[in-house]
Amino acid sequence: MDTNLSVIDFAVIAFYFIGIIVYGITQSKRATSEEYFLGGRSLTWPVVGISLFAANISSSTLIGLAGSAYLLDMTVYNYEWYAVLVLVFFAIFFLPFYLKSGVYTMPEFMERRYDVRSRYYFSFITVVGNVLIDTAASLYVGTIVLGLIFPTLPPWVVIVLLAASAAAYTIPGGLNSVVKTEVIQAIVLIFGSVILTYFGLKEVGGWSGMVNQLNDLHAAGVIDKNASEALSIVRDNPGDWWRQYDSPIVPWWGLITGVPLLGFYFWANNQFMVQRVLSSKSLNHGRWGALFAGLLKLPVILIMVIPGTIAFLIFRDTEVAYLTTSGPCKNLADCTDFTYPSLLFRLLPTGLLGLVVAGLLAAMMSSISATFNSASTLITMDFVNKFRPNMTSQQLVRSGQIATLALVILASLWAPMIGRYGDLFRYLQDVLGYIAPPIVSAFLLGLFWKRGNSNGSFYSLMFGILMAVIWVAGILNEVDHWFFQLHFLLRTTVLFFLCLLVHIAVSLATAPPPADKLKGMIWSPALIKEETEELAHLPWYQNYRYLSVILLVITMFVVGYFW
Repeated sequence: MDTNLSVIDFAVIAFYFIGIIVYGITQSKRATSEEYFLGGRSLTWPVVGISLFAANISSSTLIGLAGSAYLLDMTVYNYEWYAVLVLVFFAIFFLPFYLKSGVYTMPEFMERRYDVRSRYYFSFITVVGNVLIDTAASLYVGTIVLGLIFPTLPPWVVIVLLAASAAAYTIPGGLNSVVKTEVIQAIVLIFGSVILTYFGLKEVGGWSGMVNQLNDLHAAGVIDKNASEALSIVRDNPGDWWRQYDSPIVPWWGLITGVPLLGFYFWANNQFMVQRVLSSKSLNHGRWGALFAGLLKLPVILIMVIPGTIAFLIFRDTEVAYLTTSGPCKNLADCTDFTYPSLLFRLLPTGLLGLVVAGLLAAMMSSISATFNSASTLITMDFVNKFRPNMTSQQLVRSGQIATLALVILASLWAPMIGRYGDLFRYLQDVLGYIAPPIVSAFLLGLFWKRGNSNGSFYSLMFGILMAVIWVAGILNEVDHWFFQLHFLLRTTVLFFLCLLVHIAVSLATAPPPADKLKGMIWSPALIKEETEELAHLPWYQNYRYLSVILLVITMFVVGYFW
């Protein structure tokens, strides 16, 4: 398989890179801090929804989904469809409080409900997560994709080029540039994924051909799953789904424990994602945008997961040692992160190859620019502005630009370390599993339990990070104890409930929160009645409740088909 691009492919990629940078700069808004960090709070629902999708479906997600499916494990899709449930919950309960508070950041919301200690911790840990999880992972993927095209190019050069390209429009343009370029990049990404799936299915004889080949391999004893099991999102191994309790990615019990927690943090508490909804022009546009993002997540199984299964049928007996410069791989099972790029170079003709590679790079740049902007917002509004409250809007914008540049350097330095971890998807989920539980528990109790106070929040957050350090130390030192061998989803769940207990115990043992910490910050059933009256004048297709039900029904059919 030739991994060289033609002149036409290079031209397409170059045109895309130059075009997206120029377009991003022309869409800049930086007259005030609100324009720079929140796009002037003027985004409409299609832009909000597409930008949420683009920021979520990064290149690392593409690589991880296809890599897991190559191993005939489609349980990874559960993270995708579960986003619908989380986004509906988010639109109903959390989003109204976020928008009415007028905050710039999620940590700022934590201070409104609790105190500055929780704000500082949450802001710091989010910035660290942005660097370690999102930005660095996307840069690492860049070394994989561009490493195939330029095998002699050192990985650090690839990382610097990608980081600099994303920073070129993120630093001067702010959130509006990021979001507007995300819309373009999402369209390119979706189109490229559809094209790749089409050529992949054509290669294996269509959907029926794929199913028949899987069944034939099962009948011949080559694989231990039939087609129904290989294409199931709940069966990692042969047999009934309820027996699948030990899947390394998503065992069935994970759907009611760890997956909701990780999803809730990512979609409802993470500045990286919520910042887009905070920038919406109204509550309705924010809600519609969140639901639209959920709708866009459903086809992911067809255009981003199934290609991994197709790759198994194509490359099962193919040696791919030439695909990596980091060490020999006998086949893709040894280096699953190369599944998606391998499909690109095997299936796509000249011109289209350049476009789809540009789509993969689009996802990469989308994620990088999004995390740069959200992290710089946190640093500027939660730290710089807190210690220097008299700064002008222009000074805050300049601080955000400097913070972005610093983050570019940090992420570029960390990205090469990810290659030592092994499976990219597991890396992402493991790190998130330590960060999410304490924060999710603090947000949930803060919204639904008026007795929760600042001490309960702070000490539960400190307890959570202490437990994470203990777990990481035990795992790195290979301590032979069940406590350090828990499935990462179970570990996430245990940590969540322990943080809940600490939060509740400390809150009950100390003074109740003052009234100003509760006003407008606690959900109550009475809000449903008020909202019903507000929605009464809207037609059904603008009422987010009806739209939520329709989205949930569509989700039920998609999940049911692949169950």
